Amino acid sequence: MTSDINKFMENIKNNSNLDNLGMVLIHNGIVRGISKEGKPITGMTLDYNDEKLNALKEKVKQLKFVESVEIIINKGKLKVGDDIMIVALAGNNRKQLLPLFEEIIEEIKQNIVEEQEI
Repeated sequence: MTSDINKFMENIKNNSNLDNLGMVLIHNGIVRGISKEGKPITGMTLDYNDEKLNALKEKVKQLKFVESVEIIINKGKLKVGDDIMIVALAGNNRKQLLPLFEEIIEEIKQNIVEEQEI
């Protein structure tokens, strides 16, 4: 997965109603070298459920305050420093977008991706 943030933003702006686009939130998850428990890791193996991911995107796109949701998840064997996922959420209301952004990331981590640290 290679990402160009400028192309990502251009795609969001070109495919949104600019009258309703006030902000874009971006999360870029990266494989870290130390686990949350403080143990060194050399990487991870990652897979995800396409159907669940697509269902999540469709559900979010139905919300009136959302203009765009883009989610890219890397699959396979990842090393420290590799991108795990990029989530972009665009819309018009910070107070509605921020909690939704957190919910999306948690939903992906808890119910859509399957990861194993190595």
